[in-house]
Amino acid sequence: MTGEQLAAWVHDARQRTMDLVADLDDDQLVGPVLPTVNPLIWEIGHLSWFSEKFVLRDALGEPPIIPHADALWDSGAIPHDTRWRLSLPSRKETLAYMAEVRDRTVERLLDRRCTDVVRHFALYAVLHEDTHTEAITYTRQRLCYPAPQLPDLVGTSAADAGAGPLPGDVEVPGGTHLLGALRSDPFAYDNEKWAHPVEIAPFAIARAPVTQSEFAAFVDDGGYTRPELWGAGEQWLRSSGARQPLYWRREGDGWQRRDFDGWVALEPHRPVIHLSFWEAAAHCRWAGRRLPTEAEWEVAASAEPGEGSLRDVRRPHPWGDEPTAPEHANLEWRAMGTVDVAAHPAGDSAFGLRGMIGNAWEWTASTFSPYPNFEQDAYRDNSWPWFAEGRKVLRGGAWATRARYIRTTYRNYFTTERRDVLAGFRTCAR
Repeated sequence: MTGEQLAAWVHDARQRTMDLVADLDDDQLVGPVLPTVNPLIWEIGHLSWFSEKFVLRDALGEPPIIPHADALWDSGAIPHDTRWRLSLPSRKETLAYMAEVRDRTVERLLDRRCTDVVRHFALYAVLHEDTHTEAITYTRQRLCYPAPQLPDLVGTSAADAGAGPLPGDVEVPGGTHLLGALRSDPFAYDNEKWAHPVEIAPFAIARAPVTQSEFAAFVDDGGYTRPELWGAGEQWLRSSGARQPLYWRREGDGWQRRDFDGWVALEPHRPVIHLSFWEAAAHCRWAGRRLPTEAEWEVAASAEPGEGSLRDVRRPHPWGDEPTAPEHANLEWRAMGTVDVAAHPAGDSAFGLRGMIGNAWEWTASTFSPYPNFEQDAYRDNSWPWFAEGRKVLRGGAWATRARYIRTTYRNYFTTERRDVLAGFRTCAR
């Protein structure tokens, strides 16, 4: 990418961060101490610290803007529950720091002497901020704040919002697949490095993710009260006391879900989200199905069928090489929520699977671990500390994911009990 393109992305990422917190008061920017969220006033400062640390300080050798910034915002060194007790700069001071880091970064990128190293770390910082803006979005949901007001939303069509269900499975042939990022890819995180051959047996996978109505049938059938469905997740079930998805409640003969600070009736054909890995796995047992492995998911999203096997072709997106556009996927907050699973037929994979990118992250059966040719990023905390935690891999992105970084090789990863993220699942035949 050119310095001009990256400079525009720096502005765009920072503006999205600002828009996501602009309507919140100072108390809301702090919020309660919870294990799954950060205080938002800390989080937005951390984003600027990250950019300053890796671009301005490490790549360019500049002195810190705030001398003790590492003691305030270094996520690798500051325990999570202490972030509420730090003597952080005020809101005004934090916003001024964010603006100064942004402006200095842009100035360096537009300098004709800008190096590839500086551009690499500027891109890394932009994509890091992109992942956090999604986290800020589901933090607002977790804390029952209103939906964010984003001035530049494109919106979504009525046809996409009410496209209906998409039942049935697709048969995917077996074969050899190169799992992970290629060295020729324009950018890859360390956990995607590097592509290596894996053998895939033939399998059948659902054309679409599990919907709210399909999951409601599991709940109504006593799914949360049947230990035989939970396997290793039974301990989580007992300790959590869960009897339905996190943001659901009974209303008359049916269910409602909380959408930010309001309650709405279930949308039967939209993907169910805010589920833990254990809830997804229990539904699979109830339905006589299973979760796909991440290799199966990547094959279904990026491979092409050949003569009874897989072609030696990989797509960066399910629909091919074409850059992501609104007709392909529900991304970028356009719908401010999910849409029906039959939406976006233009985004189908070569096998006819829909919604592999956007709408809802999808849990897989695979534990997050390094690939055989793993090469650690300069930002050590991106992957390495989390490999030993038994986290599970999620694929595909959600409705608040930025289009510029989501791709078929991208690996997300969360601990199995997390229910606050924008995660659902699709299933495979046993």
